[in-house]
Amino acid sequence: MLYLKTDEEVEQLRKSNMLVSKALAEVAVLICPGVSTLYLDKVADEFIHDNGGLPAFKGYGGFPNTLCTSVNDEVVHGIPSGYILKEGDIISIDCGVILDGWYGDSAYTFAVGEIKKDLKRLLDFTRLSLEEGVKEAIAGNRVGDISWAVQSKAESGGYSVVRELVGHGLGRKLHEPPEVPNYGKRGTGPKMEKGLVICIEPMINLGKKETFQMKDGWTIRTADGKPSAHFEYAVAIDRERADVLTTFKFIEEVLNKM
Repeated sequence: MLYLKTDEEVEQLRKSNMLVSKALAEVAVLICPGVSTLYLDKVADEFIHDNGGLPAFKGYGGFPNTLCTSVNDEVVHGIPSGYILKEGDIISIDCGVILDGWYGDSAYTFAVGEIKKDLKRLLDFTRLSLEEGVKEAIAGNRVGDISWAVQSKAESGGYSVVRELVGHGLGRKLHEPPEVPNYGKRGTGPKMEKGLVICIEPMINLGKKETFQMKDGWTIRTADGKPSAHFEYAVAIDRERADVLTTFKFIEEVLNKM
């Protein structure tokens, strides 16, 4: 059963996702060699509370922190710690909030200082695969159209798509139907209608697609130890074009000044 939102409910979700977008920008300004992932988590937690929200991930299924901080070969769900970021690292930061009962969810993969060209290309292709998926997020299309677009773009660059983790519906719950895989066939999966809100979140590996879970019960890493990138938008399905509720504008304003 897909929960279609009214226009008013979509606007509530837009507010939640704007808060997530701004929280990621607060963190973006701090990302540099010498900073711990736990410090980034503390800053995001304070920012969300100061702006009337609650961290959506903290306590979710027992997750201990506000952010998921996944470095290098960590795909997603990395737990903030005393790990000190180093020049040349990449870090995926996934953030969720609850604002007035509605969830926001977004992720962005950052370069730490100067990174190698192959990593820059991985980040660029992962971001482009997200944008290609968004183009298919219109009423009348099927979820598989998004999946196909993401997979096609990622694999055209020689990258592999993580299979075990998928996007999802978003609303009064962090995870609602439908699942939104990053691989699949055109014309398959649930038909999308105006008012459906989903998160599209490619997780793309430099090497092979296989992953494994760490003993902490959360962190997912690539099986071959090669880096992975992750970008995520919350998107409301509309009739002519997707209504992207998240924005990377605030992040990129920060990065362009650095």
